[in-house]
Amino acid sequence: MKTGTLKDKSYAFAVKVVKVGYQLIEKKEFILSKQLIRSATSIGANAEEANGAYSKKDFHHKISISYKEGREARYWIMLLRDTDWLEKEQAQELLNDLEELLRMMGASLRTLRNQSE
Repeated sequence: MKTGTLKDKSYAFAVKVVKVGYQLIEKKEFILSKQLIRSATSIGANAEEANGAYSKKDFHHKISISYKEGREARYWIMLLRDTDWLEKEQAQELLNDLEELLRMMGASLRTLRNQSE
């Protein structure tokens, strides 16, 4: 995941996570996989909503939610990795993608904050 917009990258990340989530469900892991899918797909859903924001404040709010959901998704990925539900390499790939998303969202939030000062 190296090029594209936040919307595109968050969608690609959500697709990866849904596939991983279904692999976990096949292994009979239902609770953590559900949490991961919910938080990871929320990143893109809120980024999509941010694109249709009616004000800078609304945009900031949606990107803030995406950022928080990304932090939550990171928690679930690390927990699944450290409890051996996810292979280390698979988890690291997801974490790398997620870190890129978090950097993009963090930069947007900093820009908005600087504009309001």
